[in-house]
Amino acid sequence: MKNFHPTGNCPVRDVISRLGDKWSMLVLITLNANGTMRFSDIHKTIEDISQRMLTVTLRTLESDGLIERKIYAEVPPRVEYYLTDTGGTLIPHIEGLVGWALENMDTILEHRKSN
Repeated sequence: MKNFHPTGNCPVRDVISRLGDKWSMLVLITLNANGTMRFSDIHKTIEDISQRMLTVTLRTLESDGLIERKIYAEVPPRVEYYLTDTGGTLIPHIEGLVGWALENMDTILEHRKSN
């Protein structure tokens, strides 16, 4: 890739490290597939994420501008999460990675067994 220099302050490296965690892409894919969702619905959809980790992931994605949180002045309080336009532009790239993983998973698993 032209102009890619993985130094300590490289913006590409920063973005990849944020999105390359265990949960961020799953949360983004979930919000893309389901639209606006409440915390409990996201948690039910991604069954093996802890509430704490989901909270941390949502806050991180929100601080990066990939999702937004809307708080309703109701009792009990209602909070919903949805993709921003910027988050939406990331979805085709995540889908490409998911497609690649599905195409190559058997080969990857075979290599893991042999090594």
